[in-house]
Amino acid sequence: MASWLSSAAAFVSSLFSTSRQLNLNGVMGMNKRNGAYISRYNPRSKYPLVDDKLKTKIIAQQHGATVPILIGVIEHQAEVKRIHKLVQKWQSFVIKPARGSGGKGILVISAHNNGVYEKPSGQVITSKDVERHISNALAGLFSLGGKNDVAVIENLIKFDDVAFSGFSFEGVPDIRVIVFKGYPVMAMMRCSTAVSEGKANLHQGAVGVGLDLATGKAVRAVQFNQPITHHPDTGRLLSELVVPNWQALLELAASAWEMTGLGYMGTDMVLDKDEGPMVLELNARPGLTIQIANGEGLLPRLQNIERLATPIKYPEPAERVAYARQHFAAQPRL
Repeated sequence: MASWLSSAAAFVSSLFSTSRQLNLNGVMGMNKRNGAYISRYNPRSKYPLVDDKLKTKIIAQQHGATVPILIGVIEHQAEVKRIHKLVQKWQSFVIKPARGSGGKGILVISAHNNGVYEKPSGQVITSKDVERHISNALAGLFSLGGKNDVAVIENLIKFDDVAFSGFSFEGVPDIRVIVFKGYPVMAMMRCSTAVSEGKANLHQGAVGVGLDLATGKAVRAVQFNQPITHHPDTGRLLSELVVPNWQALLELAASAWEMTGLGYMGTDMVLDKDEGPMVLELNARPGLTIQIANGEGLLPRLQNIERLATPIKYPEPAERVAYARQHFAAQPRL
């Protein structure tokens, strides 16, 4: 355990050191990401497919991927009060702005009755609070560019509480996989905390757990970019985390290339207790904190894929996953 923490601490320290040390560690910065990968490999014409959660849901379903059930969509201010009728038969649900980013504007309701709505934390809000939240979403308060938006209402995912017991607090943990030219190159699980208010958002205080691409096992964990060993709310030892259905999750992530045509992206997925792996969101501009969670830079893995010879027939998702699991396995730590 000491080595798990010390190696993570050393890497985090290096991230805030000189540019030369960053390069030696293969750490990719924003400018490199934007110029060498996003601009080069992501056609702007494809952005609308992933910047709009509703469109993402549709294309994922068209490619045979499982997604959370769509309860309804509210498009206009005059429809806001319709939310209560929409969710009558759904005890728990999530409201999302279709073009939101960074987890902004996501309202999770775990239970409701007679106009009283309860959040996973136990906080109670009124029907007027819910309506106000949707009105703000429609006005673009949470959306990219502040443009008018629509509110998407989905069923609340039932995550695998046996596999993930104690690894997340009052929220569903999700798996972020960076996919380059259809190959998974790095992965982490984002586990919600009390500070993050049950959301799997690292900037709000969720825990990022780096995952070995070969096995789905935890390699290290961070919160607010600082290494930690235990979940801050549950006390669960994070090094014990192993993601089940790992091959299926990676194949789902890899297939996002066929879904979108984006060469460099982040795929966000969950493991539903009943439905298995699901696509939550796809991101054309994924953040770089995943490097801190894994204690490794992205560049060597991206460059590995760039060096591959272009075959006559491009490998299928399962073949690409097999390559990634073999070549990007976590290195032994002293």
